[in-house]
Amino acid sequence: MAQDRVEAVERALTVLEVFDSAQEYFTLAELAQATGYYKSTLLRLLGSLSRFDYVQRDDHGRWHLGHAPVRLARRHLPGRHLARRIQPLLARLASESGETATLLEVEDGMAECRLVTLPETALRHDLHPGDRWAVTEEHDPRPALPGGAMVCQALPGDAIEPPRWLALSGPAGRLDTHRARAALEHAVAVLSAGPGRDSGETGS
Repeated sequence: MAQDRVEAVERALTVLEVFDSAQEYFTLAELAQATGYYKSTLLRLLGSLSRFDYVQRDDHGRWHLGHAPVRLARRHLPGRHLARRIQPLLARLASESGETATLLEVEDGMAECRLVTLPETALRHDLHPGDRWAVTEEHDPRPALPGGAMVCQALPGDAIEPPRWLALSGPAGRLDTHRARAALEHAVAVLSAGPGRDSGETGS
């Protein structure tokens, strides 16, 4: 109904709809042509959208989607079925190792924390779902951790899916990398075996 409409919101959404295109970057003139809005109006809308990271402006003055739409679109990824299976393993890994246990994904040169269980200790690697960092190698999702360390184990998956890892991270002097790798390998084996396998102990 008319009273339920907010014109400014609808204008901003109209701008975002333009990016649903094979074209990745748009000049202000192209956005004006696609939306029919004046450039002054567009700049105000783009300014608000960029503050919430829905759009970004590159060094050439062109506009492209920011991280917020991708983050929201993937909010319920990994799927609930996978999350139900992985979260208990993360809880067990964190409890038995005393370190931060995470599920990581890498896509478009960015690693992202998807699921996490933090250990019950003040000195730990604090990660939260949605935390992102740039990676130089697609097969190595580890962030720079001054004074810390992370051990990762890749999850088998479909080629069309973003690569995923289970990881344990914490202070470099405390994290036992050999035990962490053994625990992660066991956890991945449990996941690969599918539902019904006794998860048992995650490490030796």
